[in-house]
Amino acid sequence: MPLKIPRQRAREPESPGVRGLARVDARTKNLTKRLRPGDIAVINHQDIDKVSAEALLACKPAAVVNAAPSISGRYPNLGPEILIDAGIPLLDNVGADVMHDLQDGQQVRLDGDDLWLGDQVVASGQAFDHEIVAAAMTEARAGLAVQLEAFAANTMEYLRRERDLLLDGVGVPDITTEIDGRHALIVVRGYHYKEDLQTLRSYIREYRPVLIGVDGGADALLEVGLKPDLIVGDMDSVSDATLRCGAEVVVHAYRDGNAPGLERVRRLGIEPVVFPATGTSEDVAMLLADDKGAELIVAVGTHATLVEFLDKGRSGMASTFLTRLRVGGKLVDAKGVSRLYRSRISNLTLTFMLLVGLSALFAALWSTTGGRALLQVLGARWDDLWSFVVGIVT
Repeated sequence: MPLKIPRQRAREPESPGVRGLARVDARTKNLTKRLRPGDIAVINHQDIDKVSAEALLACKPAAVVNAAPSISGRYPNLGPEILIDAGIPLLDNVGADVMHDLQDGQQVRLDGDDLWLGDQVVASGQAFDHEIVAAAMTEARAGLAVQLEAFAANTMEYLRRERDLLLDGVGVPDITTEIDGRHALIVVRGYHYKEDLQTLRSYIREYRPVLIGVDGGADALLEVGLKPDLIVGDMDSVSDATLRCGAEVVVHAYRDGNAPGLERVRRLGIEPVVFPATGTSEDVAMLLADDKGAELIVAVGTHATLVEFLDKGRSGMASTFLTRLRVGGKLVDAKGVSRLYRSRISNLTLTFMLLVGLSALFAALWSTTGGRALLQVLGARWDDLWSFVVGIVT
């Protein structure tokens, strides 16, 4: 009787699309701390800027789903183009309900314009591609004049409110870190900060500047083996371990004295200095370094151009523009330092000087009877050592 071979059931075709665990957070900066490769980032970020896009890209997500418009048309923000160029699918403007309908860690699937949870569509939007991004950027550039006018208005408002601080330094607190007469290196976790820190290694070794980390910039310093002297910011993106590293902490507070990060720092057993000021923590760090007598301020990862100011997408960036005018005589962007600075003694020069010195020493020893005897003894010892090494190897 012939053997019956059981028929195998055909496997059901797998549903198309990109799969991953949903990581949900309205603040992109917070999400990137726990986003892992292969996850699907669910954010609520209008006008994704370059820094946020690069932070997302570094986490290697499978896709990005944005509850808000990734390009609203207010100005040509750079983030969506960075994600699309890197091959990261971007589902745009799916609506704020997705932030509540999805729970962190749920398995989801992105297929075209839809985000699926099991067999149900939980959000729908527009899947971005190169053509859509290019068209949206062209339209956004057309409205750039309106944003420039708003930027100018915000600049004047900030000048009116912080006139005493900008012009006379009124309100800058006392700190224990000695800055007077030294260079100050201010690190912000922004544009190309990793590359800039690498190119400045020789400069840092030679000049020993005061190292000031602005929020996550303090973590960036520790990541490359440098301990910050000062940590400045509202403490929303710096790690507890970095706050405990021994650096002096300056908490950036609102003008009314409210400082959301103050309680967190005190819970760690650290009593910080409080600096109430309008504007960004980047501004506070620059004003502090300038007021305490820094000879030169080198900025890493900060905003240097008009495109970068607008790309940040915040009206408060007008304060950074004015702060740069205030400290302009001392301020140098890191890229400028790396291009202009060269170590006073290059490695090639050191090697040449060493060879010349050894040649002179050899000539001096060879010119005397005792020196020649010493060189012969050293040569014999070298032969013995070489024979011993060769014997071990063979």
